[in-house]
Amino acid sequence: MRSGVLLRLYIAAVFVFVFAPIVTSMVFSVNSDRFPTVPLGHFTWDWYRTAFARPEVWTAIQNSLIVAACAATLSTLIGFATAYTDYRYGFRFKTAYLALALLPPTIPVVIMGLAMLAWLGRLGLSGTLTGIVIAHTVMAAPFAMAICRLRLNQMDAALEPAAWNLGATQWRAMRAVVIPFCAPALVSAFCLTAAVSFDEFIVAWFVSGLNKTVPVMILEILQGNVDPQINAIGTLVFLTSMTLVIAAQLLIIRRSST
Repeated sequence: MRSGVLLRLYIAAVFVFVFAPIVTSMVFSVNSDRFPTVPLGHFTWDWYRTAFARPEVWTAIQNSLIVAACAATLSTLIGFATAYTDYRYGFRFKTAYLALALLPPTIPVVIMGLAMLAWLGRLGLSGTLTGIVIAHTVMAAPFAMAICRLRLNQMDAALEPAAWNLGATQWRAMRAVVIPFCAPALVSAFCLTAAVSFDEFIVAWFVSGLNKTVPVMILEILQGNVDPQINAIGTLVFLTSMTLVIAAQLLIIRRSST
């Protein structure tokens, strides 16, 4: 009983530690005072109106949405293909194949950013949205792979061979059996990788050039001054990311219960 109470207190403390700065930022985004001080001023939407009246903010939001959608789509396709290869086939060096596929999240993001800058520069894609999409796909695909692997491991291994025995081709069995079974995981992987891309800052900062995403633009606004517009834009980023992550989690829970 006592251990259960301590566990709840620990979880509550973790949530407070993680979310208190975010909630504080959201509170100050509707505070009339320029500087984050207590007592608070009066309630206002002025900082939101000021921030979203700037054309560069909308350009950054558009860039972030385009990059997140493209990177999430590619990450989900690559992650599913990699997970299916692991599920269906046995081959030499399979362990090394999986280790390589899961490697990007373990690399320090500064090293990843520098490597991407050098590689994309040689391809002529540095400073383009295409370059950011490629970089974010490399970073996010392992997350999609992990989600798809979990779902595929729950599938009866005899389902696909049964479809083959009934006359389905491999592609028909994929469309009629595997993909419908993995649909919740695919949507969940898309939402999660979109959130990863939308939030990512360091690699985007290295490779974005003039095509800034929202996190990169926030840093530029922050440099040299305290601007409450950051709280307003940060609140938008947080709510967008949390919506995607919660949607992914709900789909994972639904997947686990079926």
